Amino acid sequence: MTSASPTDFPTSTALLCIDVQPIFVRAIADGARVQRRCEFAVAAAHGFGLRVVFSEQVPAKLGGTAPELLASAPGAPALGKETFSALADDAIRAAVAPAEHLLLCGLETSICVYQTALDALHAGLHVTILSDAVGARRPDDAAACLAALRHAGAHVLPAETVFYALLGDVRHPFFKTYTQLVKSHG
Repeated sequence: MTSASPTDFPTSTALLCIDVQPIFVRAIADGARVQRRCEFAVAAAHGFGLRVVFSEQVPAKLGGTAPELLASAPGAPALGKETFSALADDAIRAAVAPAEHLLLCGLETSICVYQTALDALHAGLHVTILSDAVGARRPDDAAACLAALRHAGAHVLPAETVFYALLGDVRHPFFKTYTQLVKSHG
């Protein structure tokens, strides 16, 4: 995690939810579970006051972000893209700025998540991939890509681990609400 204090998290950390569109969710291994973990991550990030941004791969042809995800962060932008790396799109890159730490969830681990994480690392950002909130059509490809991203300097951790680290302790004002999110998204 970044060395920023908890009060800096809303400006220094952003969550980018990549391409969780129903057409892709149906195509990946264990898609419903991955979408549910993304919903948890988005709701937690929104509850912490972190910037949440959704990317959508060619939404005019493939449809938009799953409505359940959008409902987890009312008002968060959902931005279409034609690039595989979300950060290769100017509007998405601007939407996550000025984050120094980027949390990533979504689809597909071995394509868009991988390329986005590499671009973020090359831009000097801290990157954490929420390991339980990413998915792929081919799990072996995803595992190889996550290993390569670890080697490149990304953190690969479960969402609960990351958000408990943001809480720090039980006195955090979001603690009670967060524990309810954990229980409801078990």
